[in-house]
Amino acid sequence: MDDKIIDLIPVEGHANFGRDPDSNAILNTDNSGYDAYIRAREANKKKDEEINSLKEDIAELKEMMKMIVSELHK
Repeated sequence: MDDKIIDLIPVEGHANFGRDPDSNAILNTDNSGYDAYIRAREANKKKDEEINSLKEDIAELKEMMKMIVSELHK
């Protein structure tokens, strides 16, 4: 994809949007908002990974406790 500068047509009532004259697509020009979205998405992904790791640890601990209890009742 070539890096060309697009002269966007302003969208009335929306300061952070512009219309691409070639494709007629509405584009968001708020880079700081996009960057904040990316950071939040990455933070949520990391949080989900940590939660899944904790769930695996708990399942492992439960299995170990079951083994210990079964050994104690022999």
